[in-house]
Amino acid sequence: MTVVRNLLWAPTIGLSWLWGLGFFYSIHVTLTYGWLGFFGFAIANVAGLWLFGFILGRTKRPPDQIIKDIEGRYAGVFLLFQMAALVVTIFGFVAYLWQPIVGEGSALGVALLLLFACAIGHALSLQQLKLLHIVYTVVGVAAGIVLLIGLRQTSDYPGVPLEKFDSRFYGLIMPTLIGFLLGPWLDIQHWQRAVTIKREGGDVGMAYGGGALLFFGFLFLNALTASAVGPIGSILSIDGLPSAQGSVSAATVLAAENGQPYLAVAFVIWTVIALASTVDSFYCATSWFLKGKNLRSNSPLLALIPDGVASSPLWLLLGAAWIAFTAVPANFSLMYFMMPFATLFVSASANLVCEALGAKPKFDPVLSFMIGCGSSLIFIIGYIEPVPGFLFISPFIGLIGALPVIIELFGPASKAIPVEIVDQPIRMMSPIPLANVAGGDEVSPSHGFDGEWFVMQLVPTYDDTNSVGNVYFANYVRWVGKARELFFNVCMPDFDLATTRFYILTRSFTHDYRRESKEFEQITVRIKIARHNRKFVTLQHEIHSAAQGLLGHGEQSLMFVDRDHYNPLDIPGEVIKGFLPYWPKESRLSANYRPVNIQDAAKRQA
Repeated sequence: MTVVRNLLWAPTIGLSWLWGLGFFYSIHVTLTYGWLGFFGFAIANVAGLWLFGFILGRTKRPPDQIIKDIEGRYAGVFLLFQMAALVVTIFGFVAYLWQPIVGEGSALGVALLLLFACAIGHALSLQQLKLLHIVYTVVGVAAGIVLLIGLRQTSDYPGVPLEKFDSRFYGLIMPTLIGFLLGPWLDIQHWQRAVTIKREGGDVGMAYGGGALLFFGFLFLNALTASAVGPIGSILSIDGLPSAQGSVSAATVLAAENGQPYLAVAFVIWTVIALASTVDSFYCATSWFLKGKNLRSNSPLLALIPDGVASSPLWLLLGAAWIAFTAVPANFSLMYFMMPFATLFVSASANLVCEALGAKPKFDPVLSFMIGCGSSLIFIIGYIEPVPGFLFISPFIGLIGALPVIIELFGPASKAIPVEIVDQPIRMMSPIPLANVAGGDEVSPSHGFDGEWFVMQLVPTYDDTNSVGNVYFANYVRWVGKARELFFNVCMPDFDLATTRFYILTRSFTHDYRRESKEFEQITVRIKIARHNRKFVTLQHEIHSAAQGLLGHGEQSLMFVDRDHYNPLDIPGEVIKGFLPYWPKESRLSANYRPVNIQDAAKRQA
């Protein structure tokens, strides 16, 4: 029963990955490059879908935890990917099926279909969509088989050759391979399915294995249909290159004119099912993603926007429909809408794969977008001319944005940060006191080092006192905290909360109050490293008054955790290096540490 339960996910997995790209490009690539061209396209596509499920089914973190960890960084690219997938689907449906068969009024019919599919995605849960897609698969495949048999009986096309390779095909090998292997990782539809399968106790790898095989069956059915009709009705796109995606539609129109309209009906049914299953999955998954993200968001702006509006995917659908309907009369080629999946999105996809495998986050969306745009331009130049070398390298240019995380994950293990030993501590305090303007008392700089102590000087005012006139007790703690932050800033000036791999947390804090101080007394806060072990550092502090002497003293314990899961860490190398001159002399981390000779120690004891 477990195997059956997993395999019941196969239809919705296969249909949700079919969309316009797989459906229509399988026809074009078969007629343009032959059977070997089709299998090259299909195998890369199927492998990418299966690997997505296989990897997520075996990661240490469950898919729902991964999506929570990454949603903030990848939200924009996730939504852009969904919009791009919709553009491909709507454009292909209108340009290669609906407009050739229906003609005038096609926009209204497509709009109704899109709204119908969105309504289904809104009304049904993913589990209900899974059952609906099983029905879709049975009906759609049956219609496709009827279409295939009917076209074979009416066509005299001799069949597709084994291969018809040209320079453009060789250039497309790497974009096809990299684009399809990484493609599913930015598709929210598949993240939702992986999360749900895992929560139900299913095997994500098995479910996606079945879905990938069924998806290959969908592609192969379309390829067989294309081979039955040949490149009939191929058109020249805006770039002057032939597009064979509409060949099956042209063949069904011709068959209808010859008294066999049922073939056109069968093709419409199969294509409408492919469109509807893509759009309802898009709506359900995008709404799921946005609701979860908005629920966990602390943005005050979301409080001003109704939940239904903030989590509605309709805005993406409207944008995608506008782009698609604008591109159809301009006679664009489907290739240019497929291109971003092998160029623009490559960097983000590769970063996401590495993070899912356990690498630390290094994704820079702006940099990745700029690199992806450059990669896209190289692809376009290489495709039109053609320049196979440009096509070949375009996805590798996109991967540049993921190089840091790829090197971290697959490169040689990182070594400890080298520490340069210095003989003397750096003295930050000015050795010469600054003279008071009035020529009286000397005034020292506000903060800096005095030997092993970090010193901060300040003068309390009425704002710091209580109703009695003494400095309010909580201000002593605040001053120690301020001195500690200045201490860290001097020793680690490059520390940045936005990019750090670790956080420094306060484990405990104690302070022993000795005397009171008043406004306008010269206060000195002193802080130093007292001791440490592998994971914890203890800082000692003292607060002095020029008039009262020692006001209090205490200590605090610090710990270090990783920024993603707050797991305890050993003292990071950056901390060791930054504070090197100020570790206690008896510490092995100190620049002045000298190992004790056992014999000398024994002699001293004697």
